Amino acid sequence: MLTQIGDEAKLLAGGQSLIPLMKLRFANPRHLVDLNFIPDISYIKEESGALRFGALTRHAEIENSAIAAKLPIIHDCAAGIADPSGDWATVLLTQATEVRCLSPKGERAVPLNQFITDAYTTVLAHDELVSEIRVKVPPKGTGAAYLAFKRAAPVYPTASAAVSVAMEGDHCTEAAIALGCVGLTAIKATAAEAALRGQQLTDKSLAAAAEAARAAADPQPDMRGSAGYKRALVVALVKRAIEIAVQRARGEQVEVRHIYA
Repeated sequence: MLTQIGDEAKLLAGGQSLIPLMKLRFANPRHLVDLNFIPDISYIKEESGALRFGALTRHAEIENSAIAAKLPIIHDCAAGIADPSGDWATVLLTQATEVRCLSPKGERAVPLNQFITDAYTTVLAHDELVSEIRVKVPPKGTGAAYLAFKRAAPVYPTASAAVSVAMEGDHCTEAAIALGCVGLTAIKATAAEAALRGQQLTDKSLAAAAEAARAAADPQPDMRGSAGYKRALVVALVKRAIEIAVQRARGEQVEVRHIYA
C-alpha cells in the first residue's frame, strides 16, 4: 500500500508519535495505512540468546511479560513510558539492539545506533517499516537501569538516563550510558562510559562518570526547566542509575520507579 500510494502515506500503529506530529503540523499525510489489522506482529519471544519484540507489541504487554522481565531495564521503561521517542531509544542504546526492517525488497537488520539519524528521522525508506526489535540477552554479571524525571506520569521526561554495567567484584569491566531528552536525539555518553570502564566503582569514579555525562548533555531550555537545571538532573539520574545497575549486576532485585516532580 505504501508503494502504491506514494509519499503522501504514513503508517499508523499506536499513533503516539504520528498524532502529535500531525497536531503540530510537522506531518500532514493525505493517507494513513493502519497496521493494527495485520495479524501475528504482536509478540515477545526469547530465541537464540535474544529477546524479540514484534512491531505492534503494546507497552503494557512488555510491562507484564515474564520474558521481558529477564532484562529489568526493559521493564523500567515499559512500566512508565510516556512517549516512545523519549524513552525507548535511550534504554535500548545501552543494549545490543538491532532493528529489523521490512520492505518489498526484503528484510535487513540495522543496529539501533545507526537507525536513528536525527530528530524524527531514521534510515527507513518510504516503503519500509519496522518488523521487529531484537535485544541480545547480556551475560551474567551485567545489570542495567533506566530512570526518568517527569513532571507527571503522561508527559515527556525532563531528563532521563539509562545505564548498563558488567561487574567483576567491585570493578566495572564494561559500561554503557545513554541520556534522554537532553538533545535532539538520545545521547550516548561515551566519556562517561570510559570513566567507569576498568575502574573500581567508588564515589570518585561515580562522580567522574556523572560529570562526564553532564558535559555530554546538550539540553534546550523550555517549560520543563533551564539547560542548567537539566544538566543537574543528568548528574543525579546517572549516579542513581549506576548504583541500581550495580546492584542488579550482583543479582539483587531492585524495583525502579520514575521520579516525579
